[in-house]
Amino acid sequence: MAQVQVTVNGRNYTLVCDDGEEDHLTSLAANVDGRVSELVAGIGQIGEGRLLLMAGLLMADESVGSAERIAALEEELAAARSAASDVQDDVADDAAQAMINAAKRIEDVAVQLQNA
Repeated sequence: MAQVQVTVNGRNYTLVCDDGEEDHLTSLAANVDGRVSELVAGIGQIGEGRLLLMAGLLMADESVGSAERIAALEEELAAARSAASDVQDDVADDAAQAMINAAKRIEDVAVQLQNA
């Protein structure tokens, strides 16, 4: 297990993580620290617990909003794929009918040439 030192709201924390996850954890902590700093700039130092709670709630709200947006985009993608499949089927059907019509015309021309 690896240990990482991070700073949030000017306070140092030692965290434990899996080996190789240090940079990711440091990046996450920097994100939290950035949110806390934004809150401090807007409303001041209202206590570490409240700042961390508010930052967590803001991040959770964004996460839920992102998940909802992803779900909506996945639905749109599924609908687009279905529509594309329908169009592809229609094109294939049209192409097959065109080939049948062309073959019929070729046969008619061949018959006319034999009879000429």
